[in-house]
Amino acid sequence: MRTSKLGVYAAGDVTGRDQFVYMAAYGARIAAENALNGNRKPYDATAMPAVVFTDPQVASVGLTEAEAGARGLKVKTSTLDLKYVPRALAARDTRGLIKLVAEASSGRLLGAHILAPEGADSIQTAVLAIKCGLTVEQLAETIFPYLTTVEGLKLAAQTFTKDVAKLSCCA
Repeated sequence: MRTSKLGVYAAGDVTGRDQFVYMAAYGARIAAENALNGNRKPYDATAMPAVVFTDPQVASVGLTEAEAGARGLKVKTSTLDLKYVPRALAARDTRGLIKLVAEASSGRLLGAHILAPEGADSIQTAVLAIKCGLTVEQLAETIFPYLTTVEGLKLAAQTFTKDVAKLSCCA
């Protein structure tokens, strides 16, 4: 957060990156800590959520398949249509999908992208999964409450190894 001028720090829109109010607050905290404690704290936007409040909502965190490829990473992906998410069926609104991007060798989650009526509320679970280095297998084994949109992340993770169309509820 240090600028090219000694002793001057910047955060928020003036930095030209990550222009979300929550990232400005995060950057301001980093800038203040670094100004007082010697530039030891890095700014890390690896697990930064981005949300567009359209209908349906667009929410994303981490790398897209293309971004991972540009970095030379070999990935595997999973795309789950919302028609397989029980909450979407109950709400009678199956517009959208959930796409997961994982490192091919380890299965570590690298990115999650949600297009769903309640997608903004679900992305935070993917943020934590990426921040904590979870694999899609670990995400698939996690207990999620039934009849929630976020359960779709579990189902999307399960599609790496299973046909979720053939599972019963809560599987």
